[in-house]
Amino acid sequence: MTPENTPPVYLDYLNRFDIDALGITDDEILNSIEAALIAQGRGETEIEPRTHIKPRVGVEGHFNVLRGWIGDEIDSAGVKVVGDFVPNYQQDRPSEYGLLTLFDPHMGAPKAIIDATGITEMRTGAITALGAKYLAPKKPKILGHIGARGTAYWNVRLLCHLFDFDEVRIHSRRAESRDAFAEKLEADLGRKITVTEDWQSCIEGADIIVEASRLPEPMPLLKTEWVKPGSLAIPYGTMSAVELNLTDIMGKVVMDDWGQANGVFGALRAHVDSGKLTAETLHAELGQIAAGLKPGRENGDETILFWHRGLSLSDIALGHAMLQKAKNMNIGQRLRFF
Repeated sequence: MTPENTPPVYLDYLNRFDIDALGITDDEILNSIEAALIAQGRGETEIEPRTHIKPRVGVEGHFNVLRGWIGDEIDSAGVKVVGDFVPNYQQDRPSEYGLLTLFDPHMGAPKAIIDATGITEMRTGAITALGAKYLAPKKPKILGHIGARGTAYWNVRLLCHLFDFDEVRIHSRRAESRDAFAEKLEADLGRKITVTEDWQSCIEGADIIVEASRLPEPMPLLKTEWVKPGSLAIPYGTMSAVELNLTDIMGKVVMDDWGQANGVFGALRAHVDSGKLTAETLHAELGQIAAGLKPGRENGDETILFWHRGLSLSDIALGHAMLQKAKNMNIGQRLRFF
């Protein structure tokens, strides 16, 4: 059988400029990701643990490969490849470049190629914010955020969309990076951002703590003693920045997907390897909470940790939402594939 006498296959292509032109809203991002979480909690998805490809010794970077499928209305399989290269800031480039491919799960044909650099940042921020929706103390007043590049912007933006904070603190290693980050947040969010000189002054007393650092190697810079009782901690740096005893003070530990707990990297890598965090001690996956199958926060005294590794399901769901909006707005290109 030749391509000439089979039904044609077309690919929709969205580049970074197309994504920007969509003007995707905060609510559109959050709603699409929450729908994927609920589908995951109900067992209407398939997800594989991410894999990592390190090109060569001496290069400070690696590739993440994420794969999954979502049924129901989204009805797509997808693969995302992200190059995560920390030194890119030296060339004024994003730390991550990503590409998402969507496939028809009924016949296997590809149906879309989408720039996923922005998707990665948006969906990560959405998972951070949705984790806080279900796990943060009631009416949190102080947000402490470590990290100023990559996914940091969408963490703060979407958390501020959901919560009315009295104070938003940020810190990162390089003064020029954190100052520029604060300036952009203040311009976009129309609110004061407090820049701190160190980790402790950023974290101590915060109701929600987000650790999105980009460390070259594991370093316990986030001290357990700084974590406020009754707060929510969300550490998810590729290289761990937390102490081994952090889980000892937690009333609940929640993940986005337990299947992502193994691997090379992650904030709680040592906790899994040492047996301090297991499938039995994990309270729930966030999708189970979003679907109403397990409880989230149950009282103000609980100190909770949410560790998210980043799921292909979130990429697929947001990519699908962008693709549908692009078709309605006549944005993007259509390419003949077969």
